[in-house]
Amino acid sequence: MTRYDYAVLAFYFVYMLAISWVFRRFVHNVSDYFRGGGKALWWMVGGSAFMVAFSAWTFTGAASKAYSDGWPIATIYVANAAGFFVNALYFAPRFRQLRVITAVQAIRQRFGRASEQVFTWLQIPLGTLQAGIWLNALGVFFAAVFELDLAATIVATGFVVLVIALVGGSWAVLASDFIQVLILMPVCLAVTVLAVAHLGGWSSFVAKLPPAHLDFNQVFAKEFLGLWCLAMLLKQINSTNNLFDSTRYLCVKDSRHARWAGFLGAGLFLLGIVIWFVPPMAARALFPDLHTEFPHLKNPEEAAFIAISRVVMPVGMMGLLVSGIFAATMSSMDAGLNKNAGIFVKNFYQPHFRPDGAERHLLLVGKISTAVLGVIVILVALKMSELRGVGLFKLMQNVSILVAIPIIVPLLLGLIIRNTPPWSAWSTVLVGFVCSMFISDHLTPEWASRFFGVQRPLDAVSREYWTQGIQFFGNVIIGSAWFISTKLFWRQTAPAYKADIETFFVQMNTPVDFAREEGAHNANDERQSAVIGWLCLAYGAFVILLALIPNPPSGRLAFVGCGGLVTCVALLLLHHARKPAPPLPP
Repeated sequence: MTRYDYAVLAFYFVYMLAISWVFRRFVHNVSDYFRGGGKALWWMVGGSAFMVAFSAWTFTGAASKAYSDGWPIATIYVANAAGFFVNALYFAPRFRQLRVITAVQAIRQRFGRASEQVFTWLQIPLGTLQAGIWLNALGVFFAAVFELDLAATIVATGFVVLVIALVGGSWAVLASDFIQVLILMPVCLAVTVLAVAHLGGWSSFVAKLPPAHLDFNQVFAKEFLGLWCLAMLLKQINSTNNLFDSTRYLCVKDSRHARWAGFLGAGLFLLGIVIWFVPPMAARALFPDLHTEFPHLKNPEEAAFIAISRVVMPVGMMGLLVSGIFAATMSSMDAGLNKNAGIFVKNFYQPHFRPDGAERHLLLVGKISTAVLGVIVILVALKMSELRGVGLFKLMQNVSILVAIPIIVPLLLGLIIRNTPPWSAWSTVLVGFVCSMFISDHLTPEWASRFFGVQRPLDAVSREYWTQGIQFFGNVIIGSAWFISTKLFWRQTAPAYKADIETFFVQMNTPVDFAREEGAHNANDERQSAVIGWLCLAYGAFVILLALIPNPPSGRLAFVGCGGLVTCVALLLLHHARKPAPPLPP
């Protein structure tokens, strides 16, 4: 890191605070703070949904798998793109049509008040744990870049993220996510192009990689790799299409904007597959042993993206990359902070303590809850940093499969299967947790070797493929079977609950007409475009000015390209702010 990179970081922090300060004027009530009042436009929501779906873990834990094993990690991100595509085709409009502030409110409408409380107190700890993993991943990244103590880095970055997330609520997060998409993606593309060029072109890059890294036939030759790939594909589709993850579309203006936001997220993930994983594989070709490069890290391969970036990036661009990854983690942490605070306020505090609480009071409680949860997240991340021998990739996968999948199964099936009793959701989660413990204890890699007659000993990678694959399929198959079997008790269900279910599905399938339901005067489309446009223009101009930093012509051109893209988008938004955009196609 040079003094130019530090200057870029300093500008970024000031810029993020400016975004929060500007968008504080958009927040008037709890709905505005936690879901943008249901007014946000598709391009802002799509960019934010994309940013929330990944974090610094992509550049650390996932990059370590690309460095070590090659292409298989891309399966998760192909699956993310497929999940967003399914969003766009079916679920995204229906999520917006739930017409709620928090996802748990929709769970109450679908499964009743008992399930509301069960899922409230499942989501808050799980969301906090996931946010801790994301912050830990960010700490690893910053520690590698700055060569600072990991614990101190986690505390410092966690505190900054918390302060920024508190000021402007969901509007500030949506805006910053969208702008950072415009910065992060071109910067990652620049790293990819420069890394391949540094190795002598694509053919030289391929030749210098271990043969298995780009050998897709490994899916048939490597033990249990095919099982793992199929499990990851289905896992990510499930993870992006369930009631908990409806949150990303609750803030969008109407059903059509929700659909286009899903298409944007899918497209960005398809681009990300290349620009996120070619650089760490290039690092494998250039640095076969990262232990000598990062001796202070427990898992040096998690710094593969950094290793190649600091070799090929022009002076000053590392600051842009770190800024973008910071923003990605900020949006992910918002899912563990503001979203969970919203659930606490709307699904626990207000119903039980202040049913008639004023908006101003509830907004204050929401901010206090966000602050408390933020401190807990920092403490969780610190505890995770002390774990020995557990990489970020394995840590994230274990949480998402053993804990999250049992919760997700009923929240996806409940959107498709109607005639189940109210206890079908929480009982499925309980069955899933029992299933997770059984599979972990009994369906081990050693058992799989004996059952399938594998002659040679399984290496660590194959063992992990089997473990994650069988854990996912076991949870999904048994959980789904249990949920479907509860249909047998539908006849004994109370008539009032049956009426609530009918109302839920009618509402979910009724398109949102913003002008009729909210009033055309409540829309702020032009204001959104104008504010984001001017903010993008400021950032784009700043990036273009970085071309003045002493660099080779290719480095100067990289800054002009990144800044020029942001500037073009800014001018387009300012144009539409003066002239309203035509309606989206149905």
